[in-house]
Amino acid sequence: MRVFITGASGHVGSALVPELLQNGHAVVGLARSEASAAALERAGAEVRRGDLDDLDGLRAAAADADGVVHLAFKHDLMFSGGAEEAVAADLRAIEALGDGLAGSGKPFVGTSGTLMLAVGGVEGRAGTEDDAFAGGGRIDAENAVVALADRDIRSSVLRLPPTVHSDLDLHGFIPSLIGIARDTGVAGYVGDGANRWPAGHTRDAARLYRLALESAPGGSRLHAVGDEGIPFRDIAAAIGEQLGLPAQARDPEHFGWLAGLVVLDNPTSAARTRALLGWEPTHPGLLEDLRAGFYFAAR
Repeated sequence: MRVFITGASGHVGSALVPELLQNGHAVVGLARSEASAAALERAGAEVRRGDLDDLDGLRAAAADADGVVHLAFKHDLMFSGGAEEAVAADLRAIEALGDGLAGSGKPFVGTSGTLMLAVGGVEGRAGTEDDAFAGGGRIDAENAVVALADRDIRSSVLRLPPTVHSDLDLHGFIPSLIGIARDTGVAGYVGDGANRWPAGHTRDAARLYRLALESAPGGSRLHAVGDEGIPFRDIAAAIGEQLGLPAQARDPEHFGWLAGLVVLDNPTSAARTRALLGWEPTHPGLLEDLRAGFYFAAR
């Protein structure tokens, strides 16, 4: 399969490209910079220059492909006060990519997040793939991907946990939490720290993207979750252990821009995903990766 990937040189993309190539697929990666283009070439992918605002280019790239994986998102805009603009840009990109695939029966795999389950009101149980919401924020993008199945596109969406971890994770929530701990001298959690975060390994997520591309039914929601729910205090303790700092309760404001996220309880099941696609995580869990030390070394 000739696969067009947005965000191909990013965190998950840098694991997905070799995953696809090693399993017989060809990869065309979208690159908006020389550095991204060079990284894709080194990985063995074909490069298509452009960005998420080049809607005509996205349509053409999708039409020229046998399948699409959409990983890119304007995270820098999202976390600098431009959340609505970032979501709107994502919706436009999804629509354009869908235009290129419409009527073909080809696969489109989009990206969402499990935190929407907590934001959407799932409480007292693990969120499942069957949980869906009417709209709002990035939920609109997830629903737009699922709706592509009505245009004869074999669409599916992967919900990534808040911590997708590995040695490839340079800018995610875990590096941010480590940075906050270093700056403040405390590995913090909120309240009793019993709220749970799911987690998944980058390379396990990459394999799930490939399986979804190859065989997920149209309209599927999938969970790239290995650890169903780790108490936040355990994450803080593992960070504190590596840094030689105490793990202590702090107010949400201690976490700066992460204040609204560190309080969320987000246990998430991937049972349906595993049964549907035969996917089983094989890489280390989050706490094991934290104890391995690479998150704390100069990189």
